[in-house]
Amino acid sequence: MTHDLTRRAWIAGTATLGASPVVAQPAPQPTTQPATQPAAPPAVSFKFCLNTSTVRDAEGRSRPIVELIDIAAKAGFRAIEPWVSEVEAYVRGGGTARELGRRFADAGLEVPDVIGFAEWVVEDPERRRKGLEQARREMAMVAELGGRRMAAPPVGATGGQSKRDDPNFTQPVIDLLAAADRYRALADVGRAAGVTPIVEVWGFSRTLKRLGEAVLVAAESGAPGGCVLPDTYHLYKGGSDIAGLNLLSAAAIGIFHANDYPRVERNRITDADRVYPGDGVGPVRETFARLRAMNYTGHVSLELFNRDYWRQDPHRVAATGLAKLRAMAGA
Repeated sequence: MTHDLTRRAWIAGTATLGASPVVAQPAPQPTTQPATQPAAPPAVSFKFCLNTSTVRDAEGRSRPIVELIDIAAKAGFRAIEPWVSEVEAYVRGGGTARELGRRFADAGLEVPDVIGFAEWVVEDPERRRKGLEQARREMAMVAELGGRRMAAPPVGATGGQSKRDDPNFTQPVIDLLAAADRYRALADVGRAAGVTPIVEVWGFSRTLKRLGEAVLVAAESGAPGGCVLPDTYHLYKGGSDIAGLNLLSAAAIGIFHANDYPRVERNRITDADRVYPGDGVGPVRETFARLRAMNYTGHVSLELFNRDYWRQDPHRVAATGLAKLRAMAGA
Protein backbone atom coordinates (compact mmCIF):
# COMPACT_ATOMS: atom_id res chain seq x y z
CA MET A 1 0.00 0.00 0.00
CA THR A 2 1.44 3.36 -0.95
CA HIS A 3 0.94 6.70 0.75
CA ASP A 4 1.06 10.20 -0.71
CA LEU A 5 4.40 11.84 0.07
CA THR A 6 5.05 15.48 0.76
CA ARG A 7 8.52 16.86 0.26
CA ARG A 8 9.03 16.74 4.01
CA ALA A 9 8.58 12.98 3.93
CA TRP A 10 11.84 12.84 1.99
CA ILE A 11 13.86 14.19 4.86
CA ALA A 12 14.41 11.85 7.76
CA GLY A 13 12.57 13.71 10.51
CA THR A 14 13.61 14.24 14.08
CA ALA A 15 11.36 13.04 16.84
CA THR A 16 9.41 15.74 18.67
CA LEU A 17 9.88 15.62 22.42
CA GLY A 18 6.98 16.66 24.59
CA ALA A 19 7.60 18.08 28.04
CA SER A 20 6.29 16.00 30.95
CA PRO A 21 5.34 17.38 34.34
CA VAL A 22 7.75 16.57 37.15
CA VAL A 23 6.11 14.90 40.15
CA ALA A 24 7.90 14.43 43.45
CA GLN A 25 8.45 10.76 44.25
CA PRO A 26 9.55 9.04 47.47
CA ALA A 27 13.19 8.08 47.67
CA PRO A 28 13.86 4.64 46.20
CA GLN A 29 14.38 1.82 48.67
CA PRO A 30 17.47 -0.39 48.51
CA THR A 31 16.98 -3.58 46.55
CA THR A 32 18.95 -6.77 46.40
CA GLN A 33 17.83 -7.62 42.86
CA PRO A 34 20.48 -7.16 40.15
CA ALA A 35 20.17 -4.10 37.93
CA THR A 36 18.79 -4.83 34.46
CA GLN A 37 20.35 -3.50 31.30
CA PRO A 38 18.13 -1.53 28.90
CA ALA A 39 16.79 -3.66 26.09
CA ALA A 40 18.63 -3.32 22.80
CA PRO A 41 16.59 -1.78 20.01
CA PRO A 42 15.17 -4.39 17.62
CA ALA A 43 17.26 -5.00 14.53
CA VAL A 44 15.84 -3.70 11.30
CA SER A 45 15.32 -6.54 8.85
CA PHE A 46 15.58 -6.25 5.08
CA LYS A 47 13.79 -8.25 2.41
CA PHE A 48 16.37 -9.79 0.12
CA CYS A 49 15.55 -10.01 -3.57
CA LEU A 50 17.25 -11.45 -6.68
CA ASN A 51 17.51 -9.25 -9.75
CA THR A 52 17.51 -11.69 -12.66
CA SER A 53 20.46 -10.02 -14.42
CA THR A 54 22.66 -11.64 -11.77
CA VAL A 55 22.14 -15.15 -13.17
CA ARG A 56 22.13 -14.75 -16.95
CA ASP A 57 23.58 -17.48 -19.13
CA ALA A 58 27.20 -17.65 -20.31
CA GLU A 59 26.37 -15.49 -23.34
CA GLY A 60 24.76 -12.78 -21.21
CA ARG A 61 21.22 -13.69 -22.27
CA SER A 62 18.24 -13.79 -19.94
CA ARG A 63 17.13 -17.23 -18.84
CA PRO A 64 13.47 -18.31 -19.15
CA ILE A 65 11.46 -16.81 -16.30
CA VAL A 66 10.34 -20.24 -15.06
CA GLU A 67 13.98 -21.23 -14.63
CA LEU A 68 14.71 -17.93 -12.87
CA ILE A 69 11.89 -18.57 -10.41
CA ASP A 70 13.41 -21.95 -9.57
CA ILE A 71 16.89 -20.46 -9.11
CA ALA A 72 15.67 -17.68 -6.78
CA ALA A 73 13.45 -19.92 -4.67
CA LYS A 74 16.01 -22.70 -4.20
CA ALA A 75 18.69 -20.20 -3.21
CA GLY A 76 16.46 -18.97 -0.38
CA PHE A 77 15.32 -15.63 -1.78
CA ARG A 78 11.78 -14.55 -0.95
CA ALA A 79 11.52 -11.98 -3.73
CA ILE A 80 12.51 -11.69 -7.37
CA GLU A 81 13.07 -8.66 -9.61
CA PRO A 82 12.55 -9.70 -13.24
CA TRP A 83 13.04 -7.59 -16.34
CA VAL A 84 9.95 -6.75 -18.36
CA SER A 85 11.47 -8.46 -21.42
CA GLU A 86 11.52 -11.76 -19.50
CA VAL A 87 7.85 -11.43 -18.64
CA GLU A 88 7.03 -10.56 -22.25
CA ALA A 89 8.93 -13.63 -23.47
CA TYR A 90 6.80 -15.82 -21.21
CA VAL A 91 3.60 -14.28 -22.56
CA ARG A 92 4.77 -14.64 -26.16
CA GLY A 93 5.36 -18.32 -25.42
CA GLY A 94 1.68 -18.83 -24.69
CA GLY A 95 1.51 -18.01 -20.99
CA THR A 96 -0.28 -15.15 -19.28
CA ALA A 97 0.90 -12.60 -16.75
CA ARG A 98 -1.74 -13.81 -14.30
CA GLU A 99 -0.53 -17.38 -14.64
CA LEU A 100 3.04 -16.20 -14.11
CA GLY A 101 1.91 -14.40 -10.98
CA ARG A 102 0.64 -17.71 -9.63
CA ARG A 103 4.01 -19.29 -10.35
CA PHE A 104 5.73 -16.56 -8.33
CA ALA A 105 3.29 -17.04 -5.46
CA ASP A 106 3.58 -20.85 -5.49
CA ALA A 107 7.37 -20.48 -5.20
CA GLY A 108 6.99 -18.10 -2.24
CA LEU A 109 8.38 -15.14 -4.18
CA GLU A 110 7.18 -11.54 -4.02
CA VAL A 111 7.63 -9.31 -7.07
CA PRO A 112 8.32 -5.89 -5.53
CA ASP A 113 9.56 -4.38 -8.79
CA VAL A 114 9.97 -5.12 -12.50
CA ILE A 115 12.74 -3.49 -14.56
CA GLY A 116 11.18 -1.40 -17.34
CA PHE A 117 12.71 0.44 -20.31
CA ALA A 118 10.14 2.94 -21.56
CA GLU A 119 11.38 6.31 -22.86
CA TRP A 120 9.48 8.48 -20.39
CA VAL A 121 11.96 11.34 -19.88
CA VAL A 122 13.36 12.03 -23.39
CA GLU A 123 13.11 15.52 -24.88
CA ASP A 124 11.38 14.44 -28.11
CA PRO A 125 7.58 14.68 -27.49
CA GLU A 126 6.72 11.93 -29.98
CA ARG A 127 9.22 9.49 -28.50
CA ARG A 128 7.94 10.39 -25.05
CA ARG A 129 4.33 9.76 -26.13
CA LYS A 130 5.31 6.33 -27.46
CA GLY A 131 7.25 5.70 -24.28
CA LEU A 132 4.20 6.37 -22.13
CA GLU A 133 2.12 4.03 -24.28
CA GLN A 134 4.78 1.36 -23.84
CA ALA A 135 4.79 2.00 -20.08
CA ARG A 136 0.99 1.70 -20.01
CA ARG A 137 1.14 -1.78 -21.54
CA GLU A 138 4.03 -2.88 -19.36
CA MET A 139 2.49 -1.58 -16.13
CA ALA A 140 -0.79 -3.37 -16.89
CA MET A 141 1.20 -6.58 -17.27
CA VAL A 142 3.12 -5.93 -14.05
CA ALA A 143 -0.14 -5.38 -12.18
CA GLU A 144 -1.61 -8.59 -13.59
CA LEU A 145 1.27 -10.70 -12.28
CA GLY A 146 0.98 -9.07 -8.85
CA GLY A 147 3.75 -6.46 -9.05
CA ARG A 148 3.31 -2.98 -7.63
CA ARG A 149 6.33 -1.03 -8.87
CA MET A 150 8.38 -0.64 -12.04
CA ALA A 151 11.88 0.79 -12.36
CA ALA A 152 12.05 3.95 -14.49
CA PRO A 153 15.64 4.61 -15.61
CA PRO A 154 16.47 7.47 -18.02
CA VAL A 155 16.32 5.22 -21.09
CA GLY A 156 17.00 7.09 -24.32
CA ALA A 157 18.34 10.17 -22.54
CA THR A 158 21.81 9.11 -21.46
CA GLY A 159 23.49 11.72 -23.65
CA GLY A 160 25.12 9.14 -25.89
CA GLN A 161 26.61 7.14 -23.03
CA SER A 162 25.00 3.80 -23.95
CA LYS A 163 24.54 2.22 -27.38
CA ARG A 164 22.08 -0.26 -25.89
CA ASP A 165 19.93 2.15 -23.90
CA ASP A 166 20.34 5.24 -26.06
CA PRO A 167 20.93 4.06 -29.65
CA ASN A 168 20.01 7.49 -31.05
CA PHE A 169 22.67 9.18 -28.88
CA THR A 170 20.23 11.88 -27.84
CA GLN A 171 21.04 14.87 -25.67
CA PRO A 172 20.66 14.57 -21.90
CA VAL A 173 17.77 16.22 -20.09
CA ILE A 174 19.16 19.32 -18.38
CA ASP A 175 15.94 20.79 -16.99
CA LEU A 176 15.18 18.59 -13.98
CA LEU A 177 11.86 20.34 -13.31
CA ALA A 178 10.77 19.32 -16.79
CA ALA A 179 11.94 15.80 -15.94
CA ALA A 180 9.80 15.98 -12.79
CA ASP A 181 6.73 16.86 -14.88
CA ARG A 182 7.46 13.88 -17.14
CA TYR A 183 7.81 11.60 -14.13
CA ARG A 184 4.42 12.81 -12.92
CA ALA A 185 2.94 11.91 -16.32
CA LEU A 186 4.48 8.44 -16.02
CA ALA A 187 3.16 8.09 -12.47
CA ASP A 188 -0.33 9.07 -13.64
CA VAL A 189 -0.19 6.28 -16.21
CA GLY A 190 0.90 3.85 -13.52
CA ARG A 191 -1.75 4.90 -11.04
CA ALA A 192 -4.47 3.62 -13.36
CA ALA A 193 -2.89 0.17 -13.13
CA GLY A 194 -1.91 0.41 -9.46
CA VAL A 195 1.82 0.42 -10.31
CA THR A 196 4.28 3.08 -9.11
CA PRO A 197 7.33 3.96 -11.23
CA ILE A 198 10.65 4.33 -9.40
CA VAL A 199 13.14 6.98 -10.57
CA GLU A 200 16.34 5.02 -11.08
CA VAL A 201 19.80 6.49 -10.66
CA TRP A 202 22.06 5.60 -13.60
CA GLY A 203 25.62 6.64 -12.79
CA PHE A 204 26.90 6.28 -16.36
CA SER A 205 24.16 8.49 -17.82
CA ARG A 206 24.26 12.25 -18.28
CA THR A 207 20.62 12.34 -17.11
CA LEU A 208 19.79 11.25 -13.53
CA LYS A 209 23.36 10.18 -12.83
CA ARG A 210 23.32 11.45 -9.24
CA LEU A 211 21.15 10.58 -6.28
CA GLY A 212 20.20 14.22 -5.71
CA GLU A 213 18.92 14.57 -9.27
CA ALA A 214 16.67 11.53 -8.93
CA VAL A 215 15.37 12.76 -5.57
CA LEU A 216 14.61 16.20 -7.02
CA VAL A 217 12.65 14.68 -9.91
CA ALA A 218 10.56 12.47 -7.62
CA ALA A 219 10.00 15.18 -4.99
CA GLU A 220 9.12 17.99 -7.38
CA SER A 221 6.76 15.80 -9.40
CA GLY A 222 4.17 15.74 -6.65
CA ALA A 223 3.43 12.15 -7.68
CA PRO A 224 1.71 10.11 -4.98
CA GLY A 225 4.10 7.41 -3.81
CA GLY A 226 7.00 8.89 -5.79
CA CYS A 227 10.29 7.24 -4.89
CA VAL A 228 13.82 6.54 -6.09
CA LEU A 229 16.04 3.54 -6.81
CA PRO A 230 19.60 3.96 -5.50
CA ASP A 231 22.29 1.41 -6.35
CA THR A 232 25.67 0.92 -4.68
CA TYR A 233 27.51 0.77 -8.01
CA HIS A 234 25.61 3.63 -9.66
CA LEU A 235 26.13 5.93 -6.68
CA TYR A 236 29.87 5.45 -7.07
CA LYS A 237 29.85 5.62 -10.86
CA GLY A 238 27.84 8.85 -10.90
CA GLY A 239 29.82 10.56 -8.13
CA SER A 240 27.24 10.52 -5.34
CA ASP A 241 28.43 10.02 -1.77
CA ILE A 242 26.41 7.58 0.33
CA ALA A 243 26.09 10.35 2.92
CA GLY A 244 23.23 11.60 0.74
CA LEU A 245 21.18 8.64 1.94
CA ASN A 246 21.04 10.35 5.36
CA LEU A 247 18.67 12.94 3.87
CA LEU A 248 16.12 10.34 2.84
CA SER A 249 13.35 8.63 4.71
CA ALA A 250 12.55 4.97 4.21
CA ALA A 251 9.47 5.91 2.18
CA ALA A 252 11.67 7.65 -0.39
CA ILE A 253 13.27 4.37 -1.51
CA GLY A 254 11.21 2.12 -3.75
CA ILE A 255 13.85 -0.62 -3.76
CA PHE A 256 17.62 -0.65 -3.24
CA HIS A 257 20.09 -2.38 -5.57
CA ALA A 258 22.98 -3.93 -3.68
CA ASN A 259 26.36 -4.94 -5.10
CA ASP A 260 30.03 -4.07 -4.75
CA TYR A 261 32.87 -3.01 -7.02
CA PRO A 262 36.68 -3.29 -7.26
CA ARG A 263 39.15 -0.44 -7.01
CA VAL A 264 38.59 1.01 -10.49
CA GLU A 265 38.32 4.71 -11.31
CA ARG A 266 34.81 6.06 -11.89
CA ASN A 267 35.45 6.95 -15.52
CA ARG A 268 36.65 3.41 -16.29
CA ILE A 269 34.42 1.17 -14.20
CA THR A 270 31.51 -0.59 -15.94
CA ASP A 271 28.49 -2.71 -15.01
CA ALA A 272 30.52 -5.85 -15.73
CA ASP A 273 32.92 -4.96 -12.89
CA ARG A 274 30.28 -5.43 -10.22
CA VAL A 275 31.01 -8.15 -7.66
CA TYR A 276 29.29 -9.79 -4.71
CA PRO A 277 28.66 -7.51 -1.71
CA GLY A 278 31.76 -7.58 0.46
CA ASP A 279 34.11 -8.74 -2.30
CA GLY A 280 35.03 -5.21 -3.40
CA VAL A 281 35.95 -1.85 -1.90
CA GLY A 282 32.53 -0.20 -1.89
CA PRO A 283 30.92 1.09 1.34
CA VAL A 284 28.53 -1.85 1.56
CA ARG A 285 28.35 -2.23 5.35
CA GLU A 286 28.06 1.54 5.77
CA THR A 287 25.22 1.62 3.26
CA PHE A 288 23.29 -1.04 5.14
CA ALA A 289 23.91 0.90 8.36
CA ARG A 290 22.43 4.04 6.80
CA LEU A 291 19.40 2.10 5.52
CA ARG A 292 18.94 0.64 8.98
CA ALA A 293 19.23 4.09 10.59
CA MET A 294 16.29 5.34 8.51
CA ASN A 295 14.30 2.22 9.47
CA TYR A 296 14.19 1.00 5.90
CA THR A 297 12.65 -2.47 5.90
CA GLY A 298 11.98 -2.74 2.19
CA HIS A 299 13.58 -4.86 -0.51
CA VAL A 300 17.30 -4.99 -1.16
CA SER A 301 17.91 -6.55 -4.57
CA LEU A 302 21.16 -8.19 -5.68
CA GLU A 303 21.91 -6.81 -9.16
CA LEU A 304 25.10 -7.94 -10.87
CA PHE A 305 26.33 -8.14 -14.48
CA ASN A 306 29.50 -10.09 -13.85
CA ARG A 307 30.45 -12.23 -16.86
CA ASP A 308 32.50 -14.62 -14.72
CA TYR A 309 29.43 -15.33 -12.61
CA TRP A 310 27.33 -15.85 -15.75
CA ARG A 311 29.65 -18.73 -16.70
CA GLN A 312 29.08 -20.43 -13.34
CA ASP A 313 26.23 -22.56 -12.01
CA PRO A 314 23.38 -20.04 -11.53
CA HIS A 315 22.11 -21.84 -8.42
CA ARG A 316 25.52 -21.44 -6.77
CA VAL A 317 25.75 -17.79 -7.84
CA ALA A 318 22.33 -17.00 -6.37
CA ALA A 319 23.03 -18.85 -3.12
CA THR A 320 26.45 -17.21 -2.75
CA GLY A 321 24.98 -13.79 -3.44
CA LEU A 322 22.29 -14.21 -0.80
CA ALA A 323 24.80 -15.40 1.80
CA LYS A 324 27.03 -12.39 1.14
CA LEU A 325 24.06 -10.00 1.25
CA ARG A 326 23.08 -11.35 4.65
CA ALA A 327 26.64 -11.16 5.94
CA MET A 328 27.06 -7.52 4.89
CA ALA A 329 23.64 -6.55 6.24
CA GLY A 330 24.29 -8.29 9.55
CA ALA A 331 21.18 -10.40 9.00
